[in-house]
Parts: sequence; C-alpha cells; structure tokens
Amino acid sequence: MARIVLGLEYDGSRFSGWQWQPNRPSIQNELEKALSKIANHPVTTICAGRTDAGVHAVEQIAHFDVNVERDHNAWLLGGNSYLPDDIRIIWVKHAVGDFHARYSAIARLYRYVILNRPVKSALQGKQTTWCYPSLDADAMNKAAQPLVGSHDFSSFRAKGCQSKSPVRIVHFVGVYRNSDRVVIEICANAFLHHMVRNIAGVLMDIGMGKQPEDWTLVLLAAKKRELGGVTAPPCGLYLESVFYPDHYGITKHPAFNKLPEDAKRFD
Repeated sequence: MARIVLGLEYDGSRFSGWQWQPNRPSIQNELEKALSKIANHPVTTICAGRTDAGVHAVEQIAHFDVNVERDHNAWLLGGNSYLPDDIRIIWVKHAVGDFHARYSAIARLYRYVILNRPVKSALQGKQTTWCYPSLDADAMNKAAQPLVGSHDFSSFRAKGCQSKSPVRIVHFVGVYRNSDRVVIEICANAFLHHMVRNIAGVLMDIGMGKQPEDWTLVLLAAKKRELGGVTAPPCGLYLESVFYPDHYGITKHPAFNKLPEDAKRFD
C-alpha cells in the first residue's frame, strides 16, 4: 500500500462540510469519488481538520492509501478532471514515514474575513462575512491577545462539541484591517467545534463597541458558552494552512515561523 498526501483548496459555500453525509453534498464525498476513479478501487480520505458547512479551505491536507501505482500528475490532473469547479487538488506527494494528515499535524491556521462596509458584496457574499458598523481592528487585536496560550475555551466551544477536553493551545492571534476588510488570523494546536467562529463573534462585538476590550478575559474565566455571544457566520472562515514537523516534507506557510520553537516539535 502507498500513502498519498494532497493539498486541497475549496469553496465550501454549497457543501455540508468536509465529512461525508448521506444525501448531502460534502467535500469528502466528491474527493473520494474522483480519486476512486483514478485508483480503480474505492478510496477513503482522512483530512487534517473537518471543516463545517459553508467553510472554505486555502490549503486543507488529506491523505489516502492505495494499492496501485500512479504518478503524481495522474492524481493531480486526473483527480481535478473529475472534481467540481469549487474543489481543487493543488499539489500531490508521497507520504514520508508514518505521516497522518490529522495526527501528525502540530498546528492549524485559520483566517476569518469580514467585509466591513455599508454595502454587501455582489461577488463575495459567500466568501466573506458582511458587517455594516465600522469595526475597530486595533481594539479587536488587543482583545484577542489574552487568548494566546493554553486555556480552557469552554466559553468559545459549541454546545454540541464532542471533544473530551476544552483545553487548547493558541500559538498566536492577530487582527488587522486591509482596506474594507478586517481579518482575524488564529493558530492553535487544534480547535474546538465552532471555536474560531465564536471567537470571531466576540471580537466583532468588541470591535463595534458593544463590549469592552477585556471581555475575552471575562469569558475565559467564566467557562460558560451561554455568556459568549453570537457565533459568526461560516462564510468568512478559511482553513488557511496546516503545519507539520520538518521531516514530513510538507511545504511551510510563512506563518510557520511565528510558532514558538517548542510547538514546532512533534513528541
């Protein structure tokens, strides 16, 4: 058996999320159908992080095992020929050693994009979250910094989150304005269900002046989801990149250099 690793880009607008679901469109179902045609046998894929309905990916990582030999172009070009236009395989490589798309990952980077102007976009309504009131990106950035470190994120997890522990390690977070867009970038070892969207909702309320800058500290201490405000829409959320230890040979996003040195190791 050979293990193949893929980098994927997709627009999640019309999908029910990554995970296969009966009678509903999913990224996993489309990808496995396409790859199975190239392999001439059923293929099962495993991804680094299962994105929710309406969430996008700039670089999702997935792997699959096959018992046939194909060159990389067969998976790349052939796979893309069977995929819908809103899903693309962007690179292919053979796995190194014991690589596993999910369990070998040391961090995930998400980006949340807010269109902050009086008028909705005719072109990017499903790729950005629209916010009419002016946002104070500097206040949002200051409010986000207490999230860095190891914390109990119970106030920022979905009520139905099935994770055994609410503790996650946020390596860095930043909020900045780029013209009429306010962007939140957050990197952690892993994320709870709806964690990024709940953080985005909190920061947007702070940016609009509805809550003080220290609200994130209050919520971290409270450990109660019901106090945490609204969950921001999925349309502005992107899985930007997944980070792995050097020996797996996965090309690094520039933000990898922001990770603490101890977070770059895989124990």
